[in-house]
Amino acid sequence: MTYAKPDVQQVAWADSSPILDFFQQTWAVTRIELIKMFRDPTELLSRAVQPILWLVIFGQVFSRVRGIPTGDVTYLAFLTPGILAQSVLFAAIFYGIAIIWERDLGIVHKMLVSPAHRAAFVYGKAISSGVRGAVQTVIIYILAVILHIGINWNPFAMLGVFFGVMLGSAIFATFSLTIACLVKSRERFMGIGQLMTMPLFFASSAIYPLALMPGWLKVVALLNPLTYLVDALRGLMIAHGQSIHSLGENFGVMFLSFVILATIAARLYPTLVK
Repeated sequence: MTYAKPDVQQVAWADSSPILDFFQQTWAVTRIELIKMFRDPTELLSRAVQPILWLVIFGQVFSRVRGIPTGDVTYLAFLTPGILAQSVLFAAIFYGIAIIWERDLGIVHKMLVSPAHRAAFVYGKAISSGVRGAVQTVIIYILAVILHIGINWNPFAMLGVFFGVMLGSAIFATFSLTIACLVKSRERFMGIGQLMTMPLFFASSAIYPLALMPGWLKVVALLNPLTYLVDALRGLMIAHGQSIHSLGENFGVMFLSFVILATIAARLYPTLVK
């Protein structure tokens, strides 16, 4: 009696752990997204224009307004973390439009018939969005050097900034994926995306401190995850520190927001093709 020789790949698949499989699947999705991003870097370059305009024009003008309470730092230094957070928001909030394109091209259908875990698609895209945010961070740091903005150059603080930006970008990317799964239309998604970006941006502490807000807007700002991203970045980027909450509180709220949104997006992702 002869026995068939077992396939090496089948044995390796059987012996691999589900956790390892999940990380491998997530990395595969991340790698695909990064390849697409670096093959066409025009979007990254176009996204660099917006923070330049905000810091060079808006920041320079409002630096002359003396009534904005920014403590011992200049308004331009106070504004820089907020503009970085804004760049992250604007780049990630429209991430879901690519999912709708992939659905229309049939790519989502092919991915859903694979044995990969549905959450791996969401986490992979969230990580790739975080890398996009990291590129925006490099641009902001270069602008800070050119404009002579007082930034904290401590290496550990800079690592915290990159981690915070990547986490914030993942939050808004998963939020965008959730919207895309609900509306399932490019036209509706663009309308909702444009409707959401301005309230999220202006109902945060990105361009003015919470002390200037009326009571009702403070409540809205404290429910806005962008506020906690801005607060964390200010505590890390500005030499004298301008954060209201501790870094643990800011990162805790952001991490919890990401877990909730990623869980919702993973459950809704298969419905994108229905």
